[in-house]
Amino acid sequence: MTLKELSLFYQLCEDAHLSNLAQKLGITQSAVSLAIKSLESKIGEPLFDRIGKKLVINEIGRLFKEKTYPHFQALMDAENFFKDNKISGILTIASSKTIGDFITSQIVFHFLETHAHVMIQKDIQNSAHIINLVKNGIIDIGFIESICCDEDVIKEEMGNDELILVTSDKDLEGKIFYIDELLYKKWIVREKGSGTREVFLESIGKLAKELKICMEFSEFEEAKTILLKNPQTITCLSKVVVEKELKRGELYEVKLHNLLIERKFYLIYNKNKYQSKLFLEFKNFVKNFAVT
Repeated sequence: MTLKELSLFYQLCEDAHLSNLAQKLGITQSAVSLAIKSLESKIGEPLFDRIGKKLVINEIGRLFKEKTYPHFQALMDAENFFKDNKISGILTIASSKTIGDFITSQIVFHFLETHAHVMIQKDIQNSAHIINLVKNGIIDIGFIESICCDEDVIKEEMGNDELILVTSDKDLEGKIFYIDELLYKKWIVREKGSGTREVFLESIGKLAKELKICMEFSEFEEAKTILLKNPQTITCLSKVVVEKELKRGELYEVKLHNLLIERKFYLIYNKNKYQSKLFLEFKNFVKNFAVT
């Protein structure tokens, strides 16, 4: 059954004169009659009794109207809602750890403040997994911290980030080191697939093989706890992650000679993704949001 057939049926329930409805809609009586017969054929029962030249809704028609009209009205409301050009829908996103914990939560909060008909389902994964989710069309948008060269994935820059070495060893505060002078420390690093880990190891080149990696972590709070309780440990994190601890003097940034570790944050999506009004609105909102 079609929305047109249902609409004609409900209008005939209010005024069963075919000629009146045909004139009102600017169509022929036979067009109305054929639509009603088509609907009745699909139902398998007549909805009107034909008494002379009149149509009179029967017991099947009354029951059919009672059962279907609320759903028809809901469909029409939905159609009108989207015709009104409102930004609406359910968006699925996933962010890497740093971006998800410190950036996208604020972006999502402010976006939802001004878009009452939008729902955003968000998750936090490592960058490698997010690229997979986008490539397979499982999520609409991903936010990652590492380079993505997959031909099925489009990436757009959304901001910059600085990575720093961090420790609770006060003896390292205020001094500048070459990276090979710190190889004796106990290094804790992010898990494999993390953008932070990839960028750091790539930045130190061959020396990455000489690091004494004693532990991997996925949660920032876990890393901070290890650092605070074990001054012999050191790690590489986004500066935004340890901003509060640095200000309180609980952790210290370890400065390096001739090595500035920077990276870009990327917004990614599948090249075949349909770019709805909601998708474009959110993407532009993200890119205009101050992330640095």
